[in-house]
Amino acid sequence: MENVPELESEKVFADFVSILKELNYYVDWKIVYCPEYGVPQNRKRLVLLASHLGEIKLIPPLYDSEHYPTVRQAIGNLSVLKDGEQDANDLLHRACRLSSINLKRIRQSTPGGTWRDWDEELQLECHKKESGKTYPSVYGRMSWDEPSPTITTQFYGYGNGRFGHPEQDRALSLREGAILQSFPPDYVFIDSDHPSNRREIGIHIGNAVPVELGRAIGISIQQHLQEVEENAAN
Repeated sequence: MENVPELESEKVFADFVSILKELNYYVDWKIVYCPEYGVPQNRKRLVLLASHLGEIKLIPPLYDSEHYPTVRQAIGNLSVLKDGEQDANDLLHRACRLSSINLKRIRQSTPGGTWRDWDEELQLECHKKESGKTYPSVYGRMSWDEPSPTITTQFYGYGNGRFGHPEQDRALSLREGAILQSFPPDYVFIDSDHPSNRREIGIHIGNAVPVELGRAIGISIQQHLQEVEENAAN
């Protein structure tokens, strides 16, 4: 099972784990930091594994903090786009068009910076209120040499989080969001027989289990079954 980290504090989750144990499952769960498993994104997820066959655990982390995959490693070699443009060879490598004021805002944004870096006339009224001061990453740029922020279902919109490209004056393309979710760079989400709009694809990508985390879970299950077979043979 994979879900949001906040679930660990909910009674329904504690009840679920108790019921699994009552049904003689071996249970192990933890909050996973996705860069430790090859996902170039600051995403945390709750992962639970359970088995009737014996103790089961998620494999140990594959990367340490000195070697987390970065935005540059993930999307640094993709073709340059302007806002509103699409790569002629990739339907998903397309970026939303920015309004004239958002284009001015992103030009004043620095990687890892905030909207506080802008000229005052570019700042939104909600940012000037006390309640708005706690959201400095909105309208931000990503940093090249760090994992990206968590990819949400609206990552393709510049104003929806720190989803500005580190260098180009635009928001992330759909392809870039997918790669930061660790999908293969040529993964096919759509074809001519099943057209989809940007919102539908964004939801699909943002809600997905990061592929490399899914791989780690799959390897954990494979290793568990192999250990069970070996123990049975002995």
